[in-house]
Amino acid sequence: MASVTLGGNPITVNGNFPKKGDAAPDFTLTGKDLKEVGLSAFAGKKKVLNIVPSLDTPVCQTSTRKFNEKAAGITDTVVLAISGDLPFAMGRFCTAENIANVTPLSTFRNRDFHGKYGVDVADGPLKGLTARGVVVLDANNKVLHAELVPEIKQEPNYDAALASLK
Repeated sequence: MASVTLGGNPITVNGNFPKKGDAAPDFTLTGKDLKEVGLSAFAGKKKVLNIVPSLDTPVCQTSTRKFNEKAAGITDTVVLAISGDLPFAMGRFCTAENIANVTPLSTFRNRDFHGKYGVDVADGPLKGLTARGVVVLDANNKVLHAELVPEIKQEPNYDAALASLK
């Protein structure tokens, strides 16, 4: 269990957030086509898991835009935007924003992701959504970088996340 803040107010987050060197937990999420997608769908690629509460908020939108732009040229790397939003809404956002280098994935059917990745918001106004975090995995799903952002309204450290891919 961890504690982060939302606007300076403490929020309890359940689960165990991955640490550098850990093997990433497997997951099943839902793609914008409503098909189930597991970690194995990205086998052999490095992965940036941009975990956000909702793409319907400014900071979540900003982080998705920035990872779309900054990770575009990194070979054999995928960026996954993971939130509790419905796949339709995530797809609309990506289309409207011309975000082509991010794969949106929803936890709406498979909330066990929240606990497996230690981002399950247990109380406060965002209860039931995810805390903000970035987990970077190598091609074999070993954690290269992990940041549970201490204040949900803040952006993650993009430079540190992307530097771990080199």
